[in-house]
Amino acid sequence: MLIGVPKEIKNHEYRVGLTPAGVKEFVTFSHEVWVQTDAGNAIGFTDEQYIAAGAKIVVDAASIFASADMIIKVKEPQAQECKMLRKGQTLYTYLHLAPDPKQTELLVASGATCIAYETVTDNKNGLPLLAPMSEVAGRMAVQAGAHYLEKAHGGSGTLLGGVPGVAPGKVLIIGGGVVGTNAAKMALGLGADVTILDRSLPRLRELDDIFDGRLKTVFSTVDAIEHYASKADLVIGAVLIPGAAAPKLLTREHIKNMKEGSVVVDVAIDQGGCFETSRATTHQDPVYTVDGVVHYCVANMPGGVARTSTMALNNATLPFGLALANKGPKQAMLDNPHLLNGLNVYKGKITYKAVTDALGKELNLEYLDARTALETL
Repeated sequence: MLIGVPKEIKNHEYRVGLTPAGVKEFVTFSHEVWVQTDAGNAIGFTDEQYIAAGAKIVVDAASIFASADMIIKVKEPQAQECKMLRKGQTLYTYLHLAPDPKQTELLVASGATCIAYETVTDNKNGLPLLAPMSEVAGRMAVQAGAHYLEKAHGGSGTLLGGVPGVAPGKVLIIGGGVVGTNAAKMALGLGADVTILDRSLPRLRELDDIFDGRLKTVFSTVDAIEHYASKADLVIGAVLIPGAAAPKLLTREHIKNMKEGSVVVDVAIDQGGCFETSRATTHQDPVYTVDGVVHYCVANMPGGVARTSTMALNNATLPFGLALANKGPKQAMLDNPHLLNGLNVYKGKITYKAVTDALGKELNLEYLDARTALETL
């Protein structure tokens, strides 16, 4: 199989679909890999390293899209990339389709097989290809929040850890999954006063055990969100419904009632955001203010630490990518129900129900079960 790795083109996105070590794995299994020139150069993966691993360096993305059997990326394809996809080609990357009707429409029109990292599952009901980036984003959320709490960056001038004689800042984390857990680790490490809200009592018990009572665990209700948000210096949105648009849990009214100069970080922004006042921002222009509250809503947060993120992501995506190449996409997915859960678009059909639930009426799309699609289309 011919594997294509184009250079990412989203704003300040320096991650790359395959590291040189990942290329070497595919080449070892007799696959051919084409990498666009300078695709990993910004994070220390040079063209020379890719060549040494067995890749062919290609000048432009168009040549890669025109020839490759499978495209491996990091971020969702931008409009010009979607238009280069073709029937029979496989796209393996993050997609986040539910809040993105334009991309969904273009991928359906392409006829390509589109596998989303964020909906691939494992036997523990986890999301193994999303988890590494969730770990990164959770940790970065606290770093970003602490930075924008500084007065010079629009914040209230609060130090999250406080100092002797001065109380620490209050951090509210909405969602106790991978993002929330990693955010809590960082916030506690800084000495902040941390509260996590979640709707799963078993998960709250786990978090209480994990952190040995060093943070507050509170069952998430509208009243709890309203109460704790109004007192928080930093609110981190860490909720996820796999493949679906994020629920709007922090309302405009909640934002109005927050302290002047407080900060919100919406890690769920890739799925549309979990705050009513959220809109996607970039690393180049990361924040804006609503009612005196600083909003950080960067849609590709892990891209800010692109080298660490790329290596962590490749560790997770490589085994599934090799299976797709070695067996062929159809057989690989039929053999592995967890990889099958990653199939979002196949031959012009939506094969992930949460996407149809979000966009079906708007785009006049019907859901077709992924296994049925593979076996009948």
